[in-house]
Amino acid sequence: MTTSILIADDQEDIRNGFRLVLDSQPDMTVVGEAADGHAAVARARELRPDIVLTDIRMPRLDGLEVTRLLAPQTRVLVVTTFDLDEYVHTALRAGACGFLLKRSGPALLIEGVRAAMAGDTLISPQITVRLLSRLSQPQPAPKALRPPTAAGLLTERELEIVRLVARGHTNAEIGAELFISAGTAKTHLANVQAKLGTRNRVGIAAWAWEHGVVAPE
Repeated sequence: MTTSILIADDQEDIRNGFRLVLDSQPDMTVVGEAADGHAAVARARELRPDIVLTDIRMPRLDGLEVTRLLAPQTRVLVVTTFDLDEYVHTALRAGACGFLLKRSGPALLIEGVRAAMAGDTLISPQITVRLLSRLSQPQPAPKALRPPTAAGLLTERELEIVRLVARGHTNAEIGAELFISAGTAKTHLANVQAKLGTRNRVGIAAWAWEHGVVAPE
């Protein structure tokens, strides 16, 4: 099944770049574009895409208002340059199914679209780390010690990977750090998700911060 996508951004070069990335995927197709928020809402209601990608700062209506008007009937994925906490919280409360930074790259953009279609929520790792670290209560015990809540639950290698996820590392970066392939890192993460009962990387990172598996540097 092909995922239909509407791109809303006031910069034509950004829209063109996103279209190239998404249309290159066999299961995705860009069905329309909009250069401002008002047009984005109108086009979304006309075309009924599976997902709307929207920037935050646009003429006429901003991306947050676009999200409020379209979600949850339409999946909205915010992709922006601006990572202010206020924007993240407002977008997610309005029903956005993800919040990505443009600088995160094409791989995360594709992953975000697929996560949204699966009913999941993807947030750029840089934002996740910042938000979770502010909510965490650092543990005084040395990091080398395994937290009691993790005893017998995760292997040492899985704990290593969890710490890197909580720091915002991608699978490729985890692989490079631990001298394993990105595919092996992905397999470990799937095992971790099953053991912890989390839905995605954000859930794994939240578990790590809440249980003292990782502490602010």
